[in-house]
Amino acid sequence: MLRRLSVRDIVLIDTLDLDFEPGLGAMTGETGAGKSILLDALGAALGARVAGSLVRAGASSGTATAEFDVVLSHPAWEWLRDQGYEIEDETLILRRVIGEEGRSRAFINDQPASVSALRTLGSMLIEIHGQFDDRSLTNPAAHGFLLDAYAGFEKRVLKVRKLHAAWRAAEKALIEGRTEIEAARADADYVRHSVEELEELAPESDEEATLDSERRSMQRAVSIAEDVAKAADALGVKGAEGRLAEAVRWLDMAAPKADGRLDASLSALDRTLTEMSEAVREVDAAMEALAVDPNVLEQIEERLFALRGLARKHRMSVTDLATLRSKMNERLAFIEAGEERLGALETAAREAHEAYLTEARALSAARQKTGSALDKAVMKELPPLKLERAKFRTEIVADEENGTADGIDRVSFTVATNPGSPFGAIDKTASGGELSRFLLALKVCLVGNANDKTTIIFDEIDRGVGGATAAAIGMRLRQLGDAGQALVITHAPQVAAEASKHWRINKSVAKKDGKEITTTSVAVLSETERVAELARMLAGETITKEAREAARSLLKQVPAA
Repeated sequence: MLRRLSVRDIVLIDTLDLDFEPGLGAMTGETGAGKSILLDALGAALGARVAGSLVRAGASSGTATAEFDVVLSHPAWEWLRDQGYEIEDETLILRRVIGEEGRSRAFINDQPASVSALRTLGSMLIEIHGQFDDRSLTNPAAHGFLLDAYAGFEKRVLKVRKLHAAWRAAEKALIEGRTEIEAARADADYVRHSVEELEELAPESDEEATLDSERRSMQRAVSIAEDVAKAADALGVKGAEGRLAEAVRWLDMAAPKADGRLDASLSALDRTLTEMSEAVREVDAAMEALAVDPNVLEQIEERLFALRGLARKHRMSVTDLATLRSKMNERLAFIEAGEERLGALETAAREAHEAYLTEARALSAARQKTGSALDKAVMKELPPLKLERAKFRTEIVADEENGTADGIDRVSFTVATNPGSPFGAIDKTASGGELSRFLLALKVCLVGNANDKTTIIFDEIDRGVGGATAAAIGMRLRQLGDAGQALVITHAPQVAAEASKHWRINKSVAKKDGKEITTTSVAVLSETERVAELARMLAGETITKEAREAARSLLKQVPAA
């Protein structure tokens, strides 16, 4: 429900705060007083297109703020959560700040938002209908929604939508499956050959690094072993150790004759010979440890060469070959099981389509019955609305080949506005004023439906009618207000008299700094002021005693709220 509209520096409005209540509210005033400005301001808050000309002359920016009370079960909250907004109470405040250049900023409960977000929320919270803006009727796509709302088919439609989504998903899976299987079949020989190569080589994800490390170690060992072997030759019995042992033997033979002069040398050489023997043993042990089997090194190099060659062939790293092996095996299995899988997808799509059609056909049959009931209900509302010669008919055409998420039906409202005239599309046959009254009749039939809009605004729905017809329009608008909230901008006193709250829109001219400034203001009328305003609407500028009595009579005829 719309609770407040605040306007700052919009066209002729300086500052304005309007508080709204449940029920029917009426706005009246002379032509040109500025009623359209209020709708423009509200439209701006609801995400309508705006221009810099909307900003009051002399102001740098204008602001329009619409505040709503919204029950927690309203779909607007789910939409807000899906969009990431964090709003905790039951109040929604939509605000639009418009600059002189026409650019604007949007806010939802003071959180920055896009204009499209305001527009989406606004469409969920309120309907504004003008003389040529009866969107529910000029848009044939909305006719089915109105019919379903009248019948309370929301849950059934939701079930059809879910089944339709499941069918479309199954169809998509089938199409994708066929495409994949056909593509896979075209590559079958390549896949089989690749699988054979990969299975024969059996690559592992970290194998390249391990093999490369082993090969480098072995290559280093070969290089080191050559130097150690040379050292072993130089130190062994044919080298330093042998020469040293030979020197010891010569000295041993000479020592007895040297009167002890060789004893120290022999002792040092013995020690050296012992260390030398130990060094030779260690070098031999190192040679044995560094020994490399050339066959093993060759196998490692051949393995690396094969892995890297296969990786180049598939244009990937050796590390990815293991993953490719798994994928190629899966693809081969997919090819070999293609017919079976395709059959399963076809069965799933067929069963999903049949489930959708079964529910959609049942909904279509129910709609046919409901269409007749809606036609009768609307026809009862037409005579008091000066449409007594008009006929209303809901046409429902089932088209299973072009089923949509809302079912297999094409629903359209048709009318014949004159006796003998053929039925035609309502948006093509009815005039602007007739469209508004047809919409009002439909809305009255929808009173009490939980999914219908709780706030609806009519702009001069009574244009071109008066007397009993205007009174009938007013009574029906009051019904809509009693069911939630309705607002009407009207020139008909019979309509304004039905309102539980009445505003008068005034335009005044005052001088400021030597310049004339025109402003628009809105005032809530007391009972006495309502009588005066209704009398003005009845008699014009010169209000007579008779006009006042007629105004009081109109108010007395309205049941107490």
